[in-house]
Amino acid sequence: MTLGQLQDRPVNPRPLTSTVIDVMDAAGPQVWYDMTIEVALSVITAARAEHLIICDDDARCVGLITQARLTAVRDSSGYTDRLRLGDITDDGGPFISSSATREEAEDAMPFGRLGLVPVVDEHGSALGVLALSR
Repeated sequence: MTLGQLQDRPVNPRPLTSTVIDVMDAAGPQVWYDMTIEVALSVITAARAEHLIICDDDARCVGLITQARLTAVRDSSGYTDRLRLGDITDDGGPFISSSATREEAEDAMPFGRLGLVPVVDEHGSALGVLALSR
């Protein structure tokens, strides 16, 4: 029996860069922007979720809201039972493209931004959420 000679081969000469798809969490419950705050609180409680993805009539993501924010709005002095999610959502983002790397996503965020950011496809549909840590 003879011993074979082993050759060192690089596994991958370039470091792999993952996209946000590789590190995002599930989107969670998605609701319409015309839903009332009380109904949204019921949905988030029943789903045992920490956030809701808010969508417009075309199922495009228009924002994300946490249970803490919903509760704060409901407990505020300006609250009425006519208040809807669209009234308290900051339309237009921030959102992260599904093709972005995690580093690009963190660099694109306003300085000091923490928390969950929706990951959207090229049509604006929510695919998941990314937890930013800086």
